Amino acid sequence: MALTMHNKEFANKQIMDSTKYVRYTPEQVEALERVYSECPKPSSLRRQQLIRECPILSNIEPKQIKVWFQNRRCREKQRKEASRLQTVNRKLSAMNKLLMEENDRLQKQVSHLVYENGYMRQQLHSAPATTTDNSCESVVMSGQHQQQQNPTPQHPQRDASNPAGLLAVAEETLAEFLSKATGTAVDWVQMIGMKPGPDSIGIVAVSRNCSGVAARACGLVSLDPTKIAEILKDCPSWFRDCRCLDVLSVIPTGNGGTIELIYMQTYAPTTLAAARDFWLLRYSTSLEDGSLVVCERSLTSSTGGPTGPPPSSFVRAEMLASGFLIRPCEGGGSIIHIVDHVDLDAWSVPEVLRPLYESSKILAQKMTMAAMRHIRQIAQETSGEIQYGGGRQPAVLRTFSQRLSRGFNDAINGFLDDGWSLLSSDGGEDVTVAINSSPNKFLGSQYNWSMLPAFGGVLCAKASMLLQNVPPALLVRFLREHRSEWADYGVDAYSAACLKASPYAVPCARPGGFPSSHVILPLAHTVEHEEFLEVVRLEGHAFSPEDVALARDMYLLQLCSGIDENTVGACAQLVFAPIDESFADDAPLLASGFRVIPLDSKQDGPAASRTLDLASALEVGSGGTRPAGGTELSNYNSRSVLTIAFQFTFENHMRDNVAAMARQYVRSVVGSVQRVAMAISPSRLGPHAGPKALPGSPEALTLARWISRSYRIHTGGELLRADSLTGDALLKQLWHHSDAIMCCSLKTNASPVFTFANQAGLDMLETTLVALQDIMLDKILDEAGRKILCTEFAKIMQQGFAYLPGGMCVSSMGRAVSYEQAVAWKVLDDDDSNHCLAFMFMNWSFV
Repeated sequence: MALTMHNKEFANKQIMDSTKYVRYTPEQVEALERVYSECPKPSSLRRQQLIRECPILSNIEPKQIKVWFQNRRCREKQRKEASRLQTVNRKLSAMNKLLMEENDRLQKQVSHLVYENGYMRQQLHSAPATTTDNSCESVVMSGQHQQQQNPTPQHPQRDASNPAGLLAVAEETLAEFLSKATGTAVDWVQMIGMKPGPDSIGIVAVSRNCSGVAARACGLVSLDPTKIAEILKDCPSWFRDCRCLDVLSVIPTGNGGTIELIYMQTYAPTTLAAARDFWLLRYSTSLEDGSLVVCERSLTSSTGGPTGPPPSSFVRAEMLASGFLIRPCEGGGSIIHIVDHVDLDAWSVPEVLRPLYESSKILAQKMTMAAMRHIRQIAQETSGEIQYGGGRQPAVLRTFSQRLSRGFNDAINGFLDDGWSLLSSDGGEDVTVAINSSPNKFLGSQYNWSMLPAFGGVLCAKASMLLQNVPPALLVRFLREHRSEWADYGVDAYSAACLKASPYAVPCARPGGFPSSHVILPLAHTVEHEEFLEVVRLEGHAFSPEDVALARDMYLLQLCSGIDENTVGACAQLVFAPIDESFADDAPLLASGFRVIPLDSKQDGPAASRTLDLASALEVGSGGTRPAGGTELSNYNSRSVLTIAFQFTFENHMRDNVAAMARQYVRSVVGSVQRVAMAISPSRLGPHAGPKALPGSPEALTLARWISRSYRIHTGGELLRADSLTGDALLKQLWHHSDAIMCCSLKTNASPVFTFANQAGLDMLETTLVALQDIMLDKILDEAGRKILCTEFAKIMQQGFAYLPGGMCVSSMGRAVSYEQAVAWKVLDDDDSNHCLAFMFMNWSFV
């Protein structure tokens, strides 16, 4: 029976029947609470059983017991909602405080700039008009020197080889770091798209016109300061470019802090430049307001201090005052400020790569934002906000991602101390091949590879190349979704063979095997979906009867990141490794893959506005011609560097054969990627690009006219409702038609293959114009659809068209698609000869 509002607070003690109140004794409430903890919603039989088993409830009617449980569930729901609202309120209060502090900092920066501007104006006006010296320029530069150039401070000569001297360096580092984190020592510019909020990554900014490159982030994290400091000090766990971090000395300070001397090595992102290392002092201490600070800087000849390990094959980079400030919030959680400021010695790398080492945005993505994302990920996992399926703990899935990324970095860098050595070249310098005969260090010492007497080691073939006008996110997304465009089944089979009981059942890979379809099975993703961990199932094929064992499906563990086109300065990466069906937590991972890094970005229009325009149909073959001035019409003008690395195991007696196969395969992949890159380059997809011929097909404009004319002839209706429109206008209407329109070849001795689809058709098939020609009609139709098409095919050829009932089909990615109705008709050329078969799927949607 319902309770009035003012009686709800007494629901645990009294209940209203139709004519009386019943007050529960403490013993009765205790008995009911015990049952509630086991079963919050007991059935009628369970409530009757409760009354029988508990004599103290014998005077309570079952109906009253039912209402008690209803009220108890209601109170529990209200309590959880109140707790959630309190948490949100605390986050908003903390974010408000953070924004007010950021506003104060910006006001100070504005005041400082106004003062500098006034001072420079005064000096300019007071200078004689006829002066020929550089006094004005000196005045201007003196005003900018402190604010914008931000040189490394000149420290007085001191003895930093003892604890007192190191403490002096540490205190100076602390002051410099705080002036960057909360002050105006660096001219910070907020990154586009970084909107602050209680559930966002925070406020992210990059430096402008300072020495080196710097990035800054501040935000809220629902962890206590000590836990955050512990996580961030473990740099290899979140900074994917960190190869190792060794703490060589720990010195306690009198104020309760610690000074650590650290040697850190980082990976090179490409094969074209050497890796960097750092010799650092790290200072951890507490401030008077209870905040935790961990700051660090390089020890150089100017700062003094002990000399670090020799750089050997590394280039010694410099870290300027950096670190993180963690302040506890009232009610739990922390406000965190992170600053990264480094000088990567850009002048030591090839000129074309210097933007990679001079970009604050790339530093922000790789270090500063990576740290914030990692902390937020752990905070949400700790609070139970993130739940992963498959029985895997989040920490295990993170370890898989780290191992894949680390294995790929090891392959790209090929460090001598890991056991890598170069093989002699075959005359070409485009592909580098290295071997490692002692892979236990990076494959895992728990695997006794010596049990295989013929096991020779691991071979890596790698290459780097420059790409022009190719968005990294778009390229990697295509490589992920359309594996058959570049991968070879024979090589996949060889890579997977090392995991079998008889590892070398495949004597050597045979490039040119059957294309294999693949299905992507999601496994995990980060909070902001900037990184995906997934399992890829490759459908097996046998090359010949003796290879029937290879017809089994194969599996890859795959890590994909950076495929959001709107993210500034992000590296896009696709890394994968073969796994077996057991997929053990400690399975060996031999990582291969692709990495695309933007070198500079001069994008004038939003990337999301680009579409695959039929008028700039892809030149997959040699028949097309590029229109004059195509690059000038592009709305995207940037360069990026692509790095490819593939790893294979080999037997001793097969080393040369595997090396030759690896070189050939990487060159084949490079050629495929170049073809894809040319096809998806926005300079070839511009809205003003002229029509180009599809291989073996008429020009796009002619094809659009044929499709529209044939539909009118056969059905008597108008497909585009554009009789008066010709040329580009007709083509654009076809391309942007809401229904999925596609054409396939009309051959009696082979399965029909798709030759064209409009934008809706490409979306339905989840493919592109490049990959469309690999999709056969009978592969997307289900069994019922194939039967209907076979039944109606004769009618289509005689009558010219047929209406097909609604049904189901599948996309190239294996997703189910439903449609209400379909129309099939013959497309006739200008001589009224059969050119192809067209389909239109109406009101389609993914199931």
